[in-house]
Amino acid sequence: MAQATPPSRAPNSRYATDGPNPWAASGTVFAGVLMLVEGVLGILKGIVGIANDDVYARVGDYTFKFDVTAWGWIHLVLGIVLVVVGAGILKGAEWARITGVVIVALDIILNFLWLPYTPLWGLISIAIGVFIIWALCTDRGTSRSTTS
Repeated sequence: MAQATPPSRAPNSRYATDGPNPWAASGTVFAGVLMLVEGVLGILKGIVGIANDDVYARVGDYTFKFDVTAWGWIHLVLGIVLVVVGAGILKGAEWARITGVVIVALDIILNFLWLPYTPLWGLISIAIGVFIIWALCTDRGTSRSTTS
């Protein structure tokens, strides 16, 4: 006679993919907060670059040469967009998830181009951006369709 599996311990329940991934769901909330913080820091970087052109010193000669004031405007605009999209992610808006991936990818590219001015912070921002993209692409939330 075969033993019945208790209802609380379904076979392979550890690997079931019926519901949203709790790690990714938590990561999405954290990604929204990180986008808000990254946006505020981008706004501050932008204001500093616009207000005082000689605050940032370039490390060595670099192919992508822009005036620091131009970089300031780029960081200011991108920072504002990051704050708006980060708030949308925290509200659970689907448009914010898609827009967030695109904007954060752009932020990673711009931080790579910004590396000669702030190398350590640029690398940290790139790593944060990679995590944000992972979290936004991994968690499907309630929009995930279940198949039986």
